Amino acid sequence: MARSTSRTARPRRKEDRVTAIILSVFAVLAVVTAIIAFMMVKNVVAGWVMPDVPGAPVDTSGSGTNIQLPDSAQASQPMQSSDGPAAKAWDGSRRVTALLMGLDYRDWEANEPASRTDSMMLVTYDPISNTAGMLSIPRDMWVYIPGFDYGKINTAYYLGEVNKLPGGGPALAVQTVEQFLGVPIDFYAQIDFNSFIKFIDEIGCIDLKVRVPITIDPLGAGNTKTLQPGTQPLCGADALAYARQRHTDGGDFDRALRQQEVILAVRNQIFNLGKLPELISKSPKLYSDIASGLRTNLTLSQVVQLALAAQKVPKENIKQAIIGTDDTQIAMSADGLSILIPNPDKIRIERDKIFASGGPVAPVVLAPTSASNAAAPAVPEGEKVTATPIPVADLTTLMVAEQARLMVQNGTQTAGLGERAGQYFQSLGMNVIGTGNADQLYTQMTLVDYSGKPYTMKFLAEMMQIPSDHIFSRYDPNAPGDVAIILGDNWQSVLNLP
Repeated sequence: MARSTSRTARPRRKEDRVTAIILSVFAVLAVVTAIIAFMMVKNVVAGWVMPDVPGAPVDTSGSGTNIQLPDSAQASQPMQSSDGPAAKAWDGSRRVTALLMGLDYRDWEANEPASRTDSMMLVTYDPISNTAGMLSIPRDMWVYIPGFDYGKINTAYYLGEVNKLPGGGPALAVQTVEQFLGVPIDFYAQIDFNSFIKFIDEIGCIDLKVRVPITIDPLGAGNTKTLQPGTQPLCGADALAYARQRHTDGGDFDRALRQQEVILAVRNQIFNLGKLPELISKSPKLYSDIASGLRTNLTLSQVVQLALAAQKVPKENIKQAIIGTDDTQIAMSADGLSILIPNPDKIRIERDKIFASGGPVAPVVLAPTSASNAAAPAVPEGEKVTATPIPVADLTTLMVAEQARLMVQNGTQTAGLGERAGQYFQSLGMNVIGTGNADQLYTQMTLVDYSGKPYTMKFLAEMMQIPSDHIFSRYDPNAPGDVAIILGDNWQSVLNLP
């Protein structure tokens, strides 16, 4: 049953500021700000996702300079008020994915009790392949919001805030994206637009390539201007306005591309132009400016690890994707709202450009299902896509590194088939944690991913030639395992069991 959508304002608590910090930590916060730069309107929310993908541990040294962390008590405390989502542990050896959410400036101006999200973007870093990526999600996407039925994805944050849910807006928005795209999310951060403007000004502005004439309206009165095509430096207020402008031919989709450009431009300014030593020398003032507008359940230790890891990713290893008009269908909701209906197979392609090497893996989710029956949802008609092959040796290495926990379920009338198949998968080096019978009979082999294991899913799909319409991503943190292999009546044509 849907929860009440009461518009009672959620009391805001004054955030504690960190009063002392070493110079090197600001360099790390600069990287975090670079990642979430484009979102500075009223507040910015970001979440760092840690799927269980083992990789090389992240050290705490960069460019030959040792980074000293704050004292253990301070370094282990999340930089947020006590009512925010709980902090998660990270050992520095797993894939990291961030959910970035920019809040709607118009809600702030209208004194609404809470804001909707104006923009959403997933950013991921894979320590195994040393790659990173960005995926932008349109605000009008029509998705299932846990506890509130279907709605625009941009209302999840609002509903979490006004209903005073545990973790507030960030927690519900994170849950919504987790269920929609099958990407688990563990962290968030917020930074206000004034901190962003100050930061861009202090690093010496950023160089952006303007592709077509665009009119921007920086904060304040009477300062509207038109930027002409060409590469040009933009300082804080102009860079913010450039990232926020939606009144172009491409609308929100065009803006999503510019937001990604801003992120890369900040990264280039910090890393490629050697700004890091200068930033460290300015760190007391710069950190004070940014810390006053920063709220996150990331600890300082985690920020250091993430930033130093991200610094090592070359630009050519950063992938970009946008869920655009080709991946959705414009429609009208029952109450007259303009919405975007997702095309699962096409969105899967965009998601897997970022989250899986070599092409798409599993369809996205249109509605929630329980761990017991998640393997047999109705999949809307869509374009069927064949995954791009990865070299077998590379894919096997990536699959083993993920250490996915496999559940083998017998969906046939052949007694003992689950146990036989489980032993076979174990012989291939896979971690089979259980076997048993499926909840129903299946005619086709089926895969279900519950926790974000793209390489394991791809390995199994290619090995057993399972088509995309029998591969599902159903994020469920309460599932007993990571991947379910459901044996169907066609098992003899794809498995050579002893």
